Amino acid sequence: MRRPFLALLLVFATAAASAAPAAERWTEISSPHFIVLTNSSAKNGLHIANQLEQMRSVFHTIFPTGTSDDDVPITVFALKDKKSFQTLEPDAYLAKGQLNVAGYFQRSEESNYILLRLDAQGEHPFAIVYHEYTHYMLRNLEEWLPAWLDEGMAEFYQNTDIDGKEVRMGQPSAANINLLRDNRLIPLTTLLQIDHSSPYYHEEQKGNIFYAESWALTHYLLIKDGQNKTHRLEDYAHSMMEGQESIAAAQSAFGDLTKLDHALDAYVRQLNFMLYKANYVPTVNQSSFQVKLVNEADVDAIRADVLALVGRTEEARVLLASVLQQDPKNTKAYETMGFIELRIGHPAAAQKWFGEAAQLNSTSYLAYYYYGLLRIRNGDAEDGTAVISNLNQAITLNPKFAPAYDALATYYSGRGGKLEEAYIQELRACAVDPGNVNYRLNAASILADQHKFPSALTVLNEAARMARTTIDKENVQFRIRQTKDYQASVERQQAEAASISERGIASTGGTATVRMVGNRAIAIREASTTPRYPTEPPTGVKHTVRGVLRSVQCYYPAVMTLSVVDGAKAVSVYSNNYRHIEFSAANFTPQGTMNPCTLIEGMKARVVYSEVSDKSIAGQILSVELTK
Repeated sequence: MRRPFLALLLVFATAAASAAPAAERWTEISSPHFIVLTNSSAKNGLHIANQLEQMRSVFHTIFPTGTSDDDVPITVFALKDKKSFQTLEPDAYLAKGQLNVAGYFQRSEESNYILLRLDAQGEHPFAIVYHEYTHYMLRNLEEWLPAWLDEGMAEFYQNTDIDGKEVRMGQPSAANINLLRDNRLIPLTTLLQIDHSSPYYHEEQKGNIFYAESWALTHYLLIKDGQNKTHRLEDYAHSMMEGQESIAAAQSAFGDLTKLDHALDAYVRQLNFMLYKANYVPTVNQSSFQVKLVNEADVDAIRADVLALVGRTEEARVLLASVLQQDPKNTKAYETMGFIELRIGHPAAAQKWFGEAAQLNSTSYLAYYYYGLLRIRNGDAEDGTAVISNLNQAITLNPKFAPAYDALATYYSGRGGKLEEAYIQELRACAVDPGNVNYRLNAASILADQHKFPSALTVLNEAARMARTTIDKENVQFRIRQTKDYQASVERQQAEAASISERGIASTGGTATVRMVGNRAIAIREASTTPRYPTEPPTGVKHTVRGVLRSVQCYYPAVMTLSVVDGAKAVSVYSNNYRHIEFSAANFTPQGTMNPCTLIEGMKARVVYSEVSDKSIAGQILSVELTK
């Protein structure tokens, strides 16, 4: 399997080899919670690892129930100078006149990276380290966290000092204060709505003021809330979490924004600023740190992943071609190619790359997870042995990785038809990630498929209690209504069947299916308004069609029909249980749980379906990959 993919990359390999700079010396420092890769000295790398471990300890003391950082590894590139930093920096910051950054945080579902320039020292030498780690700790809030508060919190904590006696947090930056005093503040009605695509986030002058003012507003609200025993910032955050628009949430929590504009301007001109002190000194056992030299090919495979994540995809491909030319068994390079193909919407190619990594006995749980998951999504799961073994291997390598249990549940409930085993796996996903509403919705669906409606509703009510975003709350309530309707439909059919059995089938009209339950003949009458198609194992010929989703219809209990329209061509497909369809997003992140019955109409999609015996319809849906 490996040779065809190596051949595809050979066209890049010569260019990559000829353009490669002289080999650099890379050192890896592994601490309990971080991997630091540096092209500077091992001493500098140890210092960065120690500071990160100390800051982590501070965060987990301040926020004992806050965000965990044990799910996805954190890799830190501690780069010796600006030139090294620019080899991984996003293109948005490389153009003339753009913000000159000394640190950058990049994360994905698979990886977390902190990029640091070691030559960027200031009054707080570890400000960049703390700033980027704050972003990481706030990552699970990004669905509702506005840019100003995200950056304001990072700026607030970046000037933390940790010494032998205490921890000092929230210290003001002289540069921020002077900048705000010398320039007109951004009106709050603008500041509150700035997002990551705004010029205020990239252009040098605007960006500097945005960061400084975000710090000032966050500092002002945190200090004033502490002094006055109020909770305005908490109220604002709660409103944003509920899905309220930023200006409205701010007016509700902070009051008149024009008055707040004036108060903030006066605040930055005062002479003294308060800060927080904690009589807590984190201790880190550096004897547990491991230091080793790393060959450049292994580092380049990781650097390529960073380049792909920041949008420099072609550079990443060239670098990976060079890596695989040097080391054809470099599993990290295969995994990174898989991630690149997955992110740009090529799931079949991604499956093959992850399969290569798995065959080479990768130590990455993600390689096995995505290979198993993509086999399900791509309709390549007739032989479930490979799916199950790869997902179980992912769990063996990382028992805390909840998506692997969820994927197994998907396979067992859909292709495998083992609902009890599916429910066990979904419960494991919920146990590993108890705050994930989607896993509880999936568990409830499995129970509903077994007609265990009271249990399903109990799970859904628990999901409703846990839901935080407006979208999640709406989807949970939709599922509750749907489950109750399904329950009523089943009970109605059972009552009709009992009546038919007593009175005789001929007197009822319509069509009915007679089943023997024990020694009783039960007739199940079909609703004429709901289309019925064969429920067959997905062993028919597989097809892939791309186009716009039209005529999306859902019927109780969980029947779905839709058409995929490409120009004048329309392909009609169905599912008798749309909860078993593998829905995914290729080039965007859905906000909360997407309800396929109400939210996919008109979207572009790649649909995989299997032919069935009923030739009045193209086939039964296996997966739907949505794009924007």
